[in-house]
Amino acid sequence: MKRSNRLAWMGAIALAAIVLLTLLVAPNNTKITTGSTYNRASDGYGAWYAFMQQKGISIKRWQKPFSDIQPENSPVTFLQVSAYPRETALNGQEREWVEKGNTLVILGAGARVTEAEFSTMQKSPQGDIKINTRRRYQKANSKQVDLGDRFGAVVWEKTYNQGKVIFSTTPYLAANAYQDYLSNFKYLASLVTENSNTVFVDEYIHGYKDADVRKKESEGNLSSFFAKTPLFPILLQVGILLLVLTWAQNRRFGKPVALDTPVTDNSEAYIQALAGVLQKADSTDFVVEMVGKQEQLQLQKALGLGQVLLERQALINFWKEKTDTSAAELDAVLKLQSHKQPISERELLSWLGKWRSIREIRNS
Repeated sequence: MKRSNRLAWMGAIALAAIVLLTLLVAPNNTKITTGSTYNRASDGYGAWYAFMQQKGISIKRWQKPFSDIQPENSPVTFLQVSAYPRETALNGQEREWVEKGNTLVILGAGARVTEAEFSTMQKSPQGDIKINTRRRYQKANSKQVDLGDRFGAVVWEKTYNQGKVIFSTTPYLAANAYQDYLSNFKYLASLVTENSNTVFVDEYIHGYKDADVRKKESEGNLSSFFAKTPLFPILLQVGILLLVLTWAQNRRFGKPVALDTPVTDNSEAYIQALAGVLQKADSTDFVVEMVGKQEQLQLQKALGLGQVLLERQALINFWKEKTDTSAAELDAVLKLQSHKQPISERELLSWLGKWRSIREIRNS
């Protein structure tokens, strides 16, 4: 292998490895819309948001970072539906905000998997709440638990000075999948409106951002978006590699390969040539004799009669005995081939069609 070809192969292998590693280690964002009020799928909260609006409850979508929440004249409730289990510990900013008298509701808090049944019905003042998770929080005391069983808490709360945080081990507490369980919708509504606060639903964590936020975070145009994704460096590397290969070889896909000359099938060519000669010579009697013998031998072989051509009537009798069917077509083809005289092309095709019918009966 020449050095230039070896370098090309090494470059292609390196590129494939880079792409494969990028695909394997790239973060999976397919669940980012889980819990979003814009999401109409089973894991979204579009139906619950519409339910809250129909009830006349003051609820708004928040499409800015948590740090942009400005102090209100009255406390507010901030609902976060996490696509992935998050820690129950608050960061400094969240804790400071809650301590001012606000309420933070986190659906999808981290908790260990227990031996509880996956699907359970939990009692509440709003009715039976359907819970589909084995995760239970076992560090909460009985006064903190709002929903749970002997395995631990499903929903619990923790007080921070004048405010509090409400946790849920399941992010699907009132998801679209539970539209047939109205008590689930009512229960979450009671959690977020317990203090008659204005309710904000965090859509920023699901990728929805106000125009000013996108501009501030340099996401206002397509080029900046690609510049911040793993796709851009991959495309850049591919472009550089193609330029190097083109410059080195002056061709993009390697050396030209000569096309193979198709090999002629001599047997097929002979048969076609012979057929043409026989057709021009009007020798249909020869075709009937040769083809008829072969067809009769194949039929006798299938009937277990050996390789010696039998008389017409003997073969017909065996046919009736073995197949229990009419021998009219067999009698007709045998008579025609015994005449040994030229026939028309139409008669030849009809004769061949009858042999085909006999083969189908024989093979059935």
